[in-house]
Amino acid sequence: EITAFFLLTVAPSSSTLAQKDNVLQPEGDETQTEGDTVTLDCLYNSSSLTTNYLFWYKQDGNNRPRFILSRFTLDEGNTADEFKERFSSRLNSTFRSVPLKIQKLHVSDSAVYYCALNSEEPVQLCIYLC
Repeated sequence: EITAFFLLTVAPSSSTLAQKDNVLQPEGDETQTEGDTVTLDCLYNSSSLTTNYLFWYKQDGNNRPRFILSRFTLDEGNTADEFKERFSSRLNSTFRSVPLKIQKLHVSDSAVYYCALNSEEPVQLCIYLC
């Protein structure tokens, strides 16, 4: 039986508008069987009264984080082509969550996954993580 390992790390807040602007991820390892589906949780706090931009990134090995997707309302946002088939997310502004769902897990999905928040223009986040 082959398993895929997921190391979840708390991502730093990507917004400096207020101290309460941040994301909350469970810290620790998530182990699943290849072919299964996993959902990685991400909750966020924001002082913004306008649109919040939420992002997911994948970092494997010593490589820089790679953009997976962004969400700013329900299904609106962008997903990188290489992740469109198996990676998805819905932003729930009521519960302030943006969980990442990965279907049909591959061993190559083993990585550190980061959730990030930006309460301003999303281009600012790319300076740090793209």
